[in-house]
Amino acid sequence: MTARRVWTTPLMGTVFSVHLIGAVDAEVADASAERFFAEIADLERVFSPFRDESDISRIRRGELAVDRADVRVAEVAAACEAAERATAGRFSARWRGGFDPTGYVKGWAVDRAGAHHLEPLLAEPGAVAVGVGAGGDVRVWTAPHADWTWRIGIADPHRPGAVLGAMQIENGAMATSGTAERGRHILDPRSGRPAEAVRSATVVTADLATADVWATAAVVAGDDLSWIGAPGITAGLVVSEDAAVRRWSHGVEITMVEAA
Repeated sequence: MTARRVWTTPLMGTVFSVHLIGAVDAEVADASAERFFAEIADLERVFSPFRDESDISRIRRGELAVDRADVRVAEVAAACEAAERATAGRFSARWRGGFDPTGYVKGWAVDRAGAHHLEPLLAEPGAVAVGVGAGGDVRVWTAPHADWTWRIGIADPHRPGAVLGAMQIENGAMATSGTAERGRHILDPRSGRPAEAVRSATVVTADLATADVWATAAVVAGDDLSWIGAPGITAGLVVSEDAAVRRWSHGVEITMVEAA
């Protein structure tokens, strides 16, 4: 049986978990996981809108300009502007009374800290794969030589505890957004009204920042799947309020047809 280790810690309002597949030196693995969590905690210090002294809170109060904040804030602001253009306004970091990149930062933080501290573990003898779970979203890496594929379940938003299916990913990310767990908390930035047509949306891309953006945009888009061919989107599905499921892969919607 392939060795597996898991580390968990609460960060950014959810639980982060690091999963290592393979027999890697324990001190090396522990140190890598610790550095990963430390970088996430540092990014939370800068970006949390729930901490009064974070750069984001100070920007929202008008006490700090983006160009005078931590240099990573300008990087995220530029990425959020690009995401808003790419999604035709279905995703925005300025929908809640000021700059709030919460919907982007978690995925970006996982990508960034994972590249710094976890992906390098794959060069260690015995390493097979490493992944991160963050509030239901997942980012995974697999060693080039390894015969390993991550199988990631997709929760059924209409049946708590059940799954609709699973995605198989070697390297990449999967994010899910919707109303199943937190109610109608996603607003259409263009109208300010709650997005109601989609119960959940799951998107697979190469990185978690992009997956998070498009999962949110998918909820806002509702029944409109014209965006699924956008650059970087690999696969996904949306589940409507009436439990209908629509799937796609590489820009093409997959329709199941009953045999004659």
